Amino acid sequence: MRNKYLLTCLMAVAMAFSLPACKKSNQSESSEITNKNVTSPMAVTEAVCPAKGWASQNGGTTGGGEVTATVVTTYAALKSAIQNTSVKVIQVNGTITIPSGGRISFQDQNGKTIFGSSGAKLVSADQTKDNSGIMYVKRCNNIIIRNIIFEGPGAYDVDGQDNVTVDACNNIWVDHCEFRDGVDGNFDIKNISDYITVSYCKFSYLKPPKSGGSGGSDDHRFSNLIGSSDGATADRGRFRITFVRCWWAQGAVARMPRVRFGKVHIVNNLFNSTVSKSCIQAGFEANILVEANAFENVKNPIDLMDNTSTAVQAKNNLFTAVTGNTSGNGVNAFTPPYSLTILNASSVKSNVTASNGAGATLTGNVCSSL
Repeated sequence: MRNKYLLTCLMAVAMAFSLPACKKSNQSESSEITNKNVTSPMAVTEAVCPAKGWASQNGGTTGGGEVTATVVTTYAALKSAIQNTSVKVIQVNGTITIPSGGRISFQDQNGKTIFGSSGAKLVSADQTKDNSGIMYVKRCNNIIIRNIIFEGPGAYDVDGQDNVTVDACNNIWVDHCEFRDGVDGNFDIKNISDYITVSYCKFSYLKPPKSGGSGGSDDHRFSNLIGSSDGATADRGRFRITFVRCWWAQGAVARMPRVRFGKVHIVNNLFNSTVSKSCIQAGFEANILVEANAFENVKNPIDLMDNTSTAVQAKNNLFTAVTGNTSGNGVNAFTPPYSLTILNASSVKSNVTASNGAGATLTGNVCSSL
């Protein structure tokens, strides 16, 4: 009996030592799986996603490649990682507030990815001319920005900054981001930038506009501007940009986008802001292909402005309860040199508004289904 009792005790001790080892192994395996699916706030590796649209041209857009991300949770860490050329992939966790005058300058870099974990948000509360804005991207190449909410303080016409500006950059892919309540605009592209794709992004204004700004507009909820002036002739032959499966949502009044110069493909997007005055605005020497989009309860879906565009072609779009112009200018636009899966316009709304549709709807750095 004594021997049997000792044997039982020895077996119990052995099991006590073996169970934690098994549990540790299971945790490690689970952690690895979570890491691959980008559902945890831990550092993850860059998803291998082929760029689509214009960003697939000129050698393609791959961002920072397959390296483990540098995780940031504070403004200081974010700014340091963005401005450190050795950091190639950045993972933003949680909400980071941009201090007054703290707009981040992201300049002169090649090959970088910035993405957010689920719910990641960059917020600015400054409405002044000089201190507004969240990020200014200049002279950068091969950049991916994905799955981040950029939230400004609301529109105020003081010639301030956009939430994000892309200036003199090539091969930029902005994917599954949400831009809302920018002071001057939500997201602008300017100054000889080229080979850009904006996919599954949402543009809106949730805060009321502030009136009385020095610029004169009491309602400057103007979302996206491409090109800065008719006189910026260096932009000719640039601004090859694709907007695909994006959503210009409630609050947007105009510039969805406004285009000067360039060859811009606006395909499979949803426009349904009931306060709109103009959606797509075709400006000086614009060459725009407006293809298979859904326009619902908006005014002036295609605004030809002063009729100085090179070509505006409307093709296979769906117009529901709209007023104003729905046609091009009678000139066929460019033919895109890339291939895309183009949805029927009748399927665009359900696709763009789905739970994994436009906006920062991903769980992290995962590929879009374009």
